[in-house]
Amino acid sequence: MKKVKILDKEFEIFIPYEKIRSVIEKMAEQMNKELAGKDPLFLCILNGSFMFAAELFKRIDFVESEISFVKLASYEGDSTTGKVKHLIGLNEEIEGRTIVVLEDIVDTGITINNIHEQLDKLNPKEVLVATLLLKPDALQKEVNLKYVGLEIPNDFIVGYGLDYDGYGRNLLDIYSVIKN
Repeated sequence: MKKVKILDKEFEIFIPYEKIRSVIEKMAEQMNKELAGKDPLFLCILNGSFMFAAELFKRIDFVESEISFVKLASYEGDSTTGKVKHLIGLNEEIEGRTIVVLEDIVDTGITINNIHEQLDKLNPKEVLVATLLLKPDALQKEVNLKYVGLEIPNDFIVGYGLDYDGYGRNLLDIYSVIKN
């Protein structure tokens, strides 16, 4: 089994790229059927979702769509407040539009609920959430997810955009921490 070491932790392969690609292809097929003609704005939540967004968006067949990238501000100084403050980088007009939020992973549900609340204030037609990964056992808030790639256990993972202290995002496969 393929292993990698990132900083002080060892990880083993959990989801190979071929499986990730297959899941995203199925998600794109569903979106192509359901979103054609709606002129959706795909909203990629950085940093983690960039690989998922790129893989998905190149499989969207209809021309009438846009993609944009936003970050979440949740830090004060060098530590997290535990609360998402606001979206940074949303420059597009979203009133009356279908918004598809692209998230790499939904675990507690706190972040995705906060994003949904912020977008709702801007009067979109609808806000749909697409996540590559869902950790149902970690959910603390009820979430409304339209597109879910894979449900996974509540393990610490890296790769395919997901990081450990900023490292490991570049890995093509997704790895799970090896528990001692």
